[in-house]
Amino acid sequence: MTESDPRRRRDPSSISRARRYTPRGRTVREAAGPEDNRARENGARDREAARRERNRAQQEETGDLAAKRRREAAARSRERRQRETGAVTAEPGATGTRRTGTVKSEPVRRTGATREQTRRTTAPRPARTRRTGTIASQRRPANRTTGPVPVRPAPRLPRLGSSSRRMRMAAAFVMVLLAVSGARLIQLQVTDSAAYAAEAMNQRLTTEPLPAERGSILDRNGNRLAYSIEANYIAVDPVMLKGEPAAVAAELGPLLGRPASELEPLIATKETPQGDAIRFTYLQRGVDLAIGDQIREMKDPGLIIGDDERRIVPGHDLAANVIGFTGGDNGEGLGGLEAAYDEWLSGEDGEVSYERSQSGQPIPGAFYREEEAVPGNDVQLTLDADLQFQVQNILEDTVEEHDAEFGSAMVMEVGTGEMLAMASTPTYDAANPFDVDGDEAYRDYGTQATVDPGSIHKAIVFAAALEEGCIEPDGTMPVAQTINKGGEIYEDGYPHGDAVLSLAGIIAQSSNVGTIQLADCLGPEKLYEYQLAFGLGEPTGVGVAGEAAGILQPPDNWSGTSYGSVPIGHEGTATIIQMAAMYAAIANDGVYVQPTLIDHLLDSSGEVEEEGPEPDTHRVISTETAENLQYLLQAPIVDETGTGRNAALEHYHLAGKTGTGGLVVDGEYAEGHVASFVGFAPAEDPQYVVAVSVYVPGGGGGGSTTGEAFKEINEFALGYFGVRPATEPAPVFDVWG
Repeated sequence: MTESDPRRRRDPSSISRARRYTPRGRTVREAAGPEDNRARENGARDREAARRERNRAQQEETGDLAAKRRREAAARSRERRQRETGAVTAEPGATGTRRTGTVKSEPVRRTGATREQTRRTTAPRPARTRRTGTIASQRRPANRTTGPVPVRPAPRLPRLGSSSRRMRMAAAFVMVLLAVSGARLIQLQVTDSAAYAAEAMNQRLTTEPLPAERGSILDRNGNRLAYSIEANYIAVDPVMLKGEPAAVAAELGPLLGRPASELEPLIATKETPQGDAIRFTYLQRGVDLAIGDQIREMKDPGLIIGDDERRIVPGHDLAANVIGFTGGDNGEGLGGLEAAYDEWLSGEDGEVSYERSQSGQPIPGAFYREEEAVPGNDVQLTLDADLQFQVQNILEDTVEEHDAEFGSAMVMEVGTGEMLAMASTPTYDAANPFDVDGDEAYRDYGTQATVDPGSIHKAIVFAAALEEGCIEPDGTMPVAQTINKGGEIYEDGYPHGDAVLSLAGIIAQSSNVGTIQLADCLGPEKLYEYQLAFGLGEPTGVGVAGEAAGILQPPDNWSGTSYGSVPIGHEGTATIIQMAAMYAAIANDGVYVQPTLIDHLLDSSGEVEEEGPEPDTHRVISTETAENLQYLLQAPIVDETGTGRNAALEHYHLAGKTGTGGLVVDGEYAEGHVASFVGFAPAEDPQYVVAVSVYVPGGGGGGSTTGEAFKEINEFALGYFGVRPATEPAPVFDVWG
């Protein structure tokens, strides 16, 4: 242990002198004087300086010894390398001596044999001179030849790798990698962050429609003729679909009632022609809730089952040709009033957008936006469901009985123009509108079929003749059996020869000759004016989509035969509703009222939003003329020579006119006849107009074919609405002058 060791200087058995106390409570240092303290401090400094000097000397001695040992080790290492390379050759008798690398030696072959020249002895090594490092006692052998000694070059050893260089290269690579990664992160999070965020949102975002509830169609009493109930729609997101399209289509086909071949293209198509992803495609709408539950159990995230509605028509074929039907992807109106008032009934669809997971479930707390659907409004019709049912049954029986191809029947309220019943046949089930044999089933023959009206048109000539003074209500005129117009012979159906007929007789027997003579009195221009005034040549605007206007020939287009054909209802076409509106004008004391089907337009809560369209009204003939004609039109039913005797109704007085017209197909008249009967009741106080028309390919007159149907409809309508029976007997007409 040296003196500089702190353990030698420390006195473990006593406290420091600086901390010793005198008996008076003071330390030794405090008790000593200033001079003693300075001397003590100087001595401490001297001892510290001496200790440092000893440590320095000891370190120098230790350093010299270490340096000497390093030099000796280096010398031994050089000598060993020289021997191995053949640079030093040992002398005989002095094998233990060592030479410097500057001494030439014989070349030594490295053959693996033991070399005697290089054997080492145990003799002590001679001392080296410090200055040159050579052996002092070394001697050159006497038999050593002089001259250059060839030296075999040492083999080139592989270069050892540098760890520091590897570290620098690794550090550089890591820095480059970090720089590239940082640049990419900056690009993703700063430069392109909005685009990638939007793309990710689009992949998760799903937008589904919220179909608006379609409004109802009601009859005049509030009975629902067509309305919607809760259902499901089935759609597909091809991007999210997990199953194979063919397998999914095969499984959905029986459930949706559609062939798998129709569903597979919808399921498999993932992009539009423009390359945009398809995320929503309807497969079927109006699916029963039970079917929706079965499809939901398939648990395919690509199949979407949403809330929808299904159109219900409780009456099935009741007024189906008027009401129409819905269809298509959006459930829009495709026919009848459903099409005409589609915008009012449809409402406004809403939509819901939300983020959903890979399993197809909404992500809680994620983006969600909903636009509520605005329900559609209601339409209340003037039709009466009970009356419509009876009229439709009577018409179908008539068509079946007479082998008719089609027919129509309607009831119209006099004074208001409201249509109380509108029936057509053939018809269809509006609850299953696509199960039909042909498109003709959708046609409303009362408003869309144009035919030659035949003799029901003659009422216009009678009204105009009375109004213009060509004949008096009780007047008479000679009527021949036939008449020639433009080379065409026109004759009366009732054989009377050359006779004098009263106006009542002309009307009762539906005399063609008498009617043509009255039209000659009027002239073409005047007759054309009355035709227009009574609503011919243009649609009535009742409200049914696709209503026909018919054909009305102006006088400039008349030929020679037109003077005979036009007055009796030929060379022109009309719809049966036009004829009903014309007779309603006579029954309404000479005022024409536009027919209408719409009573009120209601909002979704059932409140009246607006009244039905105000019908167009205008006076056609005077009240006196209308009243006279109301009386005279009873003659075809009550007179024994009348064409409509089979329409006579007990307890009620009916007025009307029969007609036998033609059906033009492809510019030519088809076989058979269009038989019609149009009139009103009660005759003394008209309330309702009834019109019946059927096309019979086998032929048949208006009275014999439609007279019975006309009577039955009037009988039910008058009793249904509580019209009192007649108290006076039916009038008696003198048809002969």
